[in-house]
Amino acid sequence: MSTPTTPGSRRQLMLTPELPTGEIVSTYDRYEDAKHAVDVLARAGFPVQQVSILGNDVRSVERVTGRLTYGRVALMGALSGAYLGLFLGLLLFIFQPDNSAIVGVFLAALVIGAGFGMLFGVLSYSMNRNRRDFSSVMQMVATRYDLLTDADLLHDARRVLSGGAADAGE
Repeated sequence: MSTPTTPGSRRQLMLTPELPTGEIVSTYDRYEDAKHAVDVLARAGFPVQQVSILGNDVRSVERVTGRLTYGRVALMGALSGAYLGLFLGLLLFIFQPDNSAIVGVFLAALVIGAGFGMLFGVLSYSMNRNRRDFSSVMQMVATRYDLLTDADLLHDARRVLSGGAADAGE
């Protein structure tokens, strides 16, 4: 969602990060609830290009996904290396004039990529072993989501969200 703009300045707004302005229509604890409110406004014909969802009190959350072992690191390295090998095999297939031995080229690229990925993964893990023995995923999560719109559309948006008439934005 974005703040109200003139047609020529929409691209400029996307390039320069700025906080949206406007009045708070409603506040939600979950992002899905804020998205649902925008969907309700869109179905009612409300000009949703004049609506923004503003996440407040952003926090960094690191979710631990498991314990790292040499076996798990070797497997993850082999898989990522195999993807790289598959990509290189595809490039060789595209630019190779003789396509008769392409299956061998794909398999060789896949195996070599998996081997190097496994090697580099295990070496990297062994050098950093005492610093981090778990895998995790980082997320940015807001604790509150405000739905904002222009002051002249505030009452129409609240009426639509409360189940009132759907003639907003007409």
